[in-house]
Amino acid sequence: MSTYFSKDHEWISVDGDIATVGITNYAQEQLGDVVYVELPDTGKTVAQGDEAAVVESVKAASEVYAPIDGEIVETNGDLADEPAKVNEDPEGAAWFVKMKVGNAAQLSELMDEAAYKAFVETL
Repeated sequence: MSTYFSKDHEWISVDGDIATVGITNYAQEQLGDVVYVELPDTGKTVAQGDEAAVVESVKAASEVYAPIDGEIVETNGDLADEPAKVNEDPEGAAWFVKMKVGNAAQLSELMDEAAYKAFVETL
């Protein structure tokens, strides 16, 4: 399994042709206490950069963008009932969507963990 990061602070973990997408720890720290998560319908096709979900905190609402093209095959229903999970485990149990990889070549445009950490230090 390989994990990649976007400049919009999403992470994507790829296992075969299924990718799990969430927001990074940095993103949840910037948002503050998450109070609501809006997830897409399964079967929805998204292009790289399209809105894949919305996360709202006490400070702001923010879009979660699709890091690559794909089709939503599963959403994390637990987040609807417990949006605070995003603050507790953003890069683990609080994933937002699973998607069928539409264009694996787009993964090469994303950063690995070391590159992402270096990017965050410049912000």
